[in-house]
Amino acid sequence: MQVIGFCRFSYPAEGGFQVEHASIAERIAYLYAPERMEARFRLFETICLPALKAQTDPDFEFLILVGEAMPKALRDRLAALVSDLPQARIVARPPGRHRKVCQEVINAARDMEAPCLMFRHDDDDAVAVNFVERLRAAASDCAALTRAHRMVGFDWNRGWIARPGSEGIRAEPTVTPYWGVAQAAAVQPGVRLTLMNFAHARINQFMPTVTFTHEEMYVRGHNDHNDSRQKKHVKPVDLPLLDAEGEALFRARFAIDADHVRRVYGRR
Repeated sequence: MQVIGFCRFSYPAEGGFQVEHASIAERIAYLYAPERMEARFRLFETICLPALKAQTDPDFEFLILVGEAMPKALRDRLAALVSDLPQARIVARPPGRHRKVCQEVINAARDMEAPCLMFRHDDDDAVAVNFVERLRAAASDCAALTRAHRMVGFDWNRGWIARPGSEGIRAEPTVTPYWGVAQAAAVQPGVRLTLMNFAHARINQFMPTVTFTHEEMYVRGHNDHNDSRQKKHVKPVDLPLLDAEGEALFRARFAIDADHVRRVYGRR
């Protein structure tokens, strides 16, 4: 079965952000500000990409939606980071309505006459190295359910919240349902709706969902540029620094290397 992952990389959508802007031009300026983009690239390199490159089931596509206005130097840097991820494809689009553009990009990559598994993924999050394998197994185990409904959601709710930095990785375990990371859907043939047509915290209001909690399946990136952290009165999260045992777990489970993190965040 076709598996498609979808990631927005600083795409200047109309809507889709908790941070409001007066115009698309203002949003583009905010998204491509040098300090912010440096932070996004470091997160993408150290947190997001390693596990995608290390998937135990490599049979998937990974669509990265960017804006046509992204400066060439940034686009080239992004292409270089995914040059050794053959599943990745960068798709550029002009500004448009968030859900509509995401839907169009995903469906353009689909075989609409066949069922599809799709997962959403932010550029500062990670999934476990066996995520695609587990997703296929979940769809197989729930075959009767996926045949009976046009869409069925899958949500892995156990993982970590983590903040990378020059000292390593600060992180702690968490169990949080419908957080939007390690979240997927099985979609029947011909159904044009995608997982991105629904708010991640509310997919259980629109489709049956199956929740898995028996294994750690994600790392939710925590950083100053999280969209959800730009609002007023957001409390800081104090995360403990991983010890050697924790760093070994992150390497084995998520392919996240604390030494690599220290090198990347130690750069000026």
